Amino acid sequence: MNIDISALLEDWHYNSPGELVVRKIIGNDGLPKIQMRVDLGLLQMAWTARPDGKTPHGKPSLLDYYLDSIDEQTVEHGSDAHVRFSHDECEILQMESLQYYYRRISFFQLEAYDEALGDAEHNLQIMDLVRKYAEDENDRMAFEQYRPFVLMHRTRAQGLIRAQCQDIPGALRKIEEGIEDIEAFFQRYDQTDLIEKSQELKVLRDMAEQIKEKQPKSPEESLQEELQEAIETEDFERAAEIRDELKSLLH
Repeated sequence: MNIDISALLEDWHYNSPGELVVRKIIGNDGLPKIQMRVDLGLLQMAWTARPDGKTPHGKPSLLDYYLDSIDEQTVEHGSDAHVRFSHDECEILQMESLQYYYRRISFFQLEAYDEALGDAEHNLQIMDLVRKYAEDENDRMAFEQYRPFVLMHRTRAQGLIRAQCQDIPGALRKIEEGIEDIEAFFQRYDQTDLIEKSQELKVLRDMAEQIKEKQPKSPEESLQEELQEAIETEDFERAAEIRDELKSLLH
């Protein structure tokens, strides 16, 4: 078996570190996978379950393992009071989060928005566990600092899913909810001054504006635009007709 990947790299051009180059393939096992081209080679990730294909402690992911462990503690002791995450446990959860981050940005590139949403939710669940159970405040903040970014990704995925279905009001509603979640995060940590500077909020507000442009115009809006054009071209007869149509709509 030839394990040299040089031929793969030669056939797959890579321009610069700032460019995200990914593709979906079908593996030898018949299952879909993602390949990401990087400067020194490539990364390959499973399309479903944990990106590296491993099953830590026999579970689909570390998140699943810890959720089950907490459930067992609750059954045994009547509460989760005995649950605490050490620094080492937080570190391995952070490594898992990084895997899901790489796959998430790949899903966005491939326009697989449902899958991107699932990976964002996965990392937010990890953040929630660490915030609640980490022994060290430094470990909590090591995760929390990325919460606005992951919330932004979750919101983008939710908005894009709805926009693809032509549910423009639903997309805008999800974006507004995401903006509120990020603002609430800054308020929780007394960082309201960052609300105006947040790149995550800027991305979502820009996205809302782009989606609004795709929103079908109402009959009134279309007539108003046509009226303006008639006036500019001095087609006053047509302008008078449009005004009559507008009056009919309003009554």
